[in-house]
Amino acid sequence: MVPLTLSLLAPLAAEASEPLNRLNRWMDLTAEDWAYRELAQLNQQHSCVSGQADGMARSQAAMTRIEAAALLQACLNKVSVTTDAIRRLIREFEAELAILKGRADAVEARVGELDATSFSTTTKLSGLATFVLGANRFMGSADALVNQNNQRFGATSFNNDLQLSLETSFTGKDLLTTVLRAGNFDGDSNVFGGAGPSSFATLETAFQEGDTPNLLAIDKTFYAFPVGDAFTITAGPRVGQEDMLALWPSVYPSDAILDVLTLNGAPGAYNKTLGAGAGVSWSPGDNLSLSLNYVAANGNSSSPLAGGIATAQADSAATLQVGYEQETWSLAVIYSALMSGDEQLAPGFTHAFGVGGSWQPEQSGWLPSISGGWGYNRRDSDSQSWSLGLEWSDVLIDGHSIGMGVGQPVIASTIDDGLVWEWWTSWPISDSISVTPALFLLTRPLGEATPSQRTVQQLGALVKTSFRF
Repeated sequence: MVPLTLSLLAPLAAEASEPLNRLNRWMDLTAEDWAYRELAQLNQQHSCVSGQADGMARSQAAMTRIEAAALLQACLNKVSVTTDAIRRLIREFEAELAILKGRADAVEARVGELDATSFSTTTKLSGLATFVLGANRFMGSADALVNQNNQRFGATSFNNDLQLSLETSFTGKDLLTTVLRAGNFDGDSNVFGGAGPSSFATLETAFQEGDTPNLLAIDKTFYAFPVGDAFTITAGPRVGQEDMLALWPSVYPSDAILDVLTLNGAPGAYNKTLGAGAGVSWSPGDNLSLSLNYVAANGNSSSPLAGGIATAQADSAATLQVGYEQETWSLAVIYSALMSGDEQLAPGFTHAFGVGGSWQPEQSGWLPSISGGWGYNRRDSDSQSWSLGLEWSDVLIDGHSIGMGVGQPVIASTIDDGLVWEWWTSWPISDSISVTPALFLLTRPLGEATPSQRTVQQLGALVKTSFRF
């Protein structure tokens, strides 16, 4: 017998040898046979039999047809897409598979199931479903404002966000990305969706399309393809600024809570403007990268009074970033020219600059990764911003993370929006499910609307459960 004959296959071979003798199909496969080569490739790609992923390729020893059929049956339970090669193998070993499974229609049912769940051999579907259970509490010495905000935004809420990502490659090097998204984080009534006295409490995972909860919509759709060895062009009617940057200089957070603390300390420069856009990135292979892109949030409109591309109402961002990264650290300098401004900035033309970087230890554990950034916004009156994020990975068990972030989204001589803090810990329940309890604190959510000599703080607590599939 050959090395591939495992305890899994031996009983099946013994039970089936008598019928196969009657069928007169007891013929060994050798390394020269096409079926042998296809099975060896399948086994190597999908590890159909534990511990024997490359055993056939190394030994090239002959195998019986019943052993080949048992290996094919194991592979059918592993693959997610039925290729022409798999169909040809099924036809070749139809009799052996029928004996092993008891009925030939069981094999056909499995093939039909695979075909029904497959988009194409070039398309990958991934999903993220997020549940958020949480509440906010307002505190401080400004009693009237504290009571007012607790009455309007102090209830416990339970919300969801669903993202479905389709990635299709036509050449093996290009990528068409489409993200479908639905959620019920109402920006007018839910603090986690942007309601309340400060939009800084908006969660990174919060989404709702328009005024209708759980309306499935196209969140993003864009196409990226290489030009030569160093250039990549990205364009689409729904593309984000961050989708066209060759480098994102932060490793914080792995499990995002507040959206404002994911923007490298520069919410003006790293504005994540989403709309019609195009960009080019250059990565020559020496760890240096250059990115140039333009996005118009209102680029789907043909009226220059409401939007369009390169108009005064485009609500656009033109971005240039230079980045450099090594295995354990990265650094980037960015400039964005904003027309109509980001939601954190007043309407008009703004020059936004930023510097961001990160460092992470070679081994995870009790030494945290460090991510930080600083931003400067120039318009009629100047403002600054900064953030710092620390994250400990694989602390107690593999996959367990602890994070802490702090920052000031707006610092100006006439504006004081206080500090934004967050603390969280992510616990893996399985490879696909994680639970993340989190706290956040806004020390001055009302900003300049806070009465003189009075204080208002906003404390948020939530549990986020993520399902990846």
